[in-house]
Amino acid sequence: MNLCCKAAGLCHSVTMKSKYTHYYNNSLITYHYAYAKNMTANETKEQYKVKKQLTELNIVLVILCTIIILENLLVLLAVFRNKKFHSAMFFFIGNLAFSDLLAGSAYIANIFLSGPKTLELVPVQWFIREGTAFIALAASVFSLLAIAIERFIAITKVKVYGSTKTCRMFLLIGACWVTSILLGGLPILGWNCINNLPDCSTVLPLYSKQYILFVVSIFTLILLSIVILYVKIYLIVRSSHQEATNSQAYALFKTVTIVLGVFIICWLPAFTVLLLDSSCSMQLCPVLSNAHVFFGLATLNSALNPMIYVLRSKDMRREFLRVLCCWGVLQSGRPSERCLVQLKSSSSMEHCTNKFEHQTTPIMQTCTTCV
Repeated sequence: MNLCCKAAGLCHSVTMKSKYTHYYNNSLITYHYAYAKNMTANETKEQYKVKKQLTELNIVLVILCTIIILENLLVLLAVFRNKKFHSAMFFFIGNLAFSDLLAGSAYIANIFLSGPKTLELVPVQWFIREGTAFIALAASVFSLLAIAIERFIAITKVKVYGSTKTCRMFLLIGACWVTSILLGGLPILGWNCINNLPDCSTVLPLYSKQYILFVVSIFTLILLSIVILYVKIYLIVRSSHQEATNSQAYALFKTVTIVLGVFIICWLPAFTVLLLDSSCSMQLCPVLSNAHVFFGLATLNSALNPMIYVLRSKDMRREFLRVLCCWGVLQSGRPSERCLVQLKSSSSMEHCTNKFEHQTTPIMQTCTTCV
């Protein structure tokens, strides 16, 4: 089968072999990028040859990703060091932090393998570069859903995480990663547009438009699921506590609003660009040429997650300061051995988590600030 592209001088003969035989074809990425940008192969090579490896935006993104890695590493250390944080809620928060840490690492790797390095890659390397970022970002999103599920179960069930039911938590975390790896690995497994240029994405020229649409649909369903779960949580809190004060209800509503608002703000532009990519060309939708800006905004969600889910906890903030003190980042004038002293619970989230870990009545009958 011959695929003669619109761009002058670009005619790439592809035989009807298995697409896997093209995974180490050095020229395939050049042709796919040329087709996506409606240019010739030579024009594409010249354009990428003069590209800067680190633009101003990329430098900002590298700094952001470094912050993402450090702050999520701090969360993981805090959860690991303090046994008081060894509960279901904090294991989920740790899982979210780990996925966000990988997202930051994957995005840095993506930046340094982009630009002039792009056309030097073979397809299998390109799939690994993009797939790793997809896996990490998908795991972060699935972790948000897992936390929403855990919180919903915590207020509607009794002794969900008792000694005989801890496996539920690990099954949920495991499902998060298995689903993310499967979702990000579909293109390298075969769901790509090699041998079918008209089906190629403009933003990600080796990915199928159908795959892009599938991913966006999955993330949209996740967003709707999180919204539904948090709405149900809020309704349960309000109906179970007629005596609850307005300030308590407002505090809960504010937390839910922050979580959903930040998620939507960070991901909606990227979803919109990917939806356009599945149905629009570069000529009709020039915004597709700046898709990297919207992916950078989506990555910002990984930096904000620790602030939303962890920094609202007074005890976790104090644990952060203790870790920083041990590293010598903060000089408080206190002996270094103070870093190892266990904290006493002072925040409502830890109080609720510990107090109701093994209770026999639903959590929401006693405390309204667990969510």
